[in-house]
Amino acid sequence: MQKRRLGQNLEVSALGLGCMGMSFAYGPPPDRQQMIALIRAAVEQGVTLFDTAEAYGPFTNEELVGEALEPVREQVVIATKFGFDFEPGVDAGQGGMNSRPEHIRKVAEASLKRLRTDHIDLFYQHRVDPDVPIEEVAGAVKELIAEGKVRHFGLSEPGVQTIRRAHAVQPVTAVQSEYSLWWRRPEQELLPALEELGIGLVPFSPLGKGFLTGKIDETTTFAPDDFRQIVPRFTPEARKANQALVDLLARIAEQKDATPAQVALAWLLAQKPWIAPIPGTTKPHRLEENLGAVELVLAPDDLREIEAAASRITVQGERYPEELERRTGV
Repeated sequence: MQKRRLGQNLEVSALGLGCMGMSFAYGPPPDRQQMIALIRAAVEQGVTLFDTAEAYGPFTNEELVGEALEPVREQVVIATKFGFDFEPGVDAGQGGMNSRPEHIRKVAEASLKRLRTDHIDLFYQHRVDPDVPIEEVAGAVKELIAEGKVRHFGLSEPGVQTIRRAHAVQPVTAVQSEYSLWWRRPEQELLPALEELGIGLVPFSPLGKGFLTGKIDETTTFAPDDFRQIVPRFTPEARKANQALVDLLARIAEQKDATPAQVALAWLLAQKPWIAPIPGTTKPHRLEENLGAVELVLAPDDLREIEAAASRITVQGERYPEELERRTGV
């Protein structure tokens, strides 16, 4: 497995594993023991970056990841997140924002227990809290780093000015943001800022929440509790319109003896050497397929061909419902 460096000194596998879907968001959770086996299989295949959050469940995903990685804790990098308030019976993500310093410390202590570890490798603010100055957030994480409970500070879906202000207090190692061939807004401001500041990028949903794999079309039905049910980009009309992007990936994949998912991931890896995507999966064969993307080399001509064809495709539908989009990029 190839390695990549995030920030100044966090080395991770070129592809990580997003663990959210093992507990949350994409329909009924799969069998727990099967997911533990999948996480351990990823370790055996060289994956070292594992992404979770207290919000996934809430709490159950951290417990799963903690149990799965406990035997190999020193070989891996565990990323988790803070920033929400959870009350009994409240769905993850629907709780209020809370990045007050005392709450950050409380979340860190609870996450350490669930993850069965004495340190969090990468601690992200899950969403920017408009009620707490980012300098206070960065200061709270800085204290946790000084105490050895956290190793690195991250931000998820922040705006560029927030990144700069946070970075001035406590160096930001990584920013997590959606980024893929069908969500390219980070190229406008985010990527140049990260390059300037020496911060890594960890793209989530690098396969467009599954759409770029080619396994979803306008006739696909989702479970009632699947997050994609409320995503404008996943209406049947949008899926039909966006099929052109999948067709493009399929054409390139055929030329390369690869799959559309592998081309989508290889394209991301080719954008910058400090990008480490975290595709999620619950299926062992998909894990192997995704990891195969690391060996897929897209030549400059391939990248130009993809760019030229993609520029003629207008992706239909917003990536989030309006109330969730308002929580990003501030």
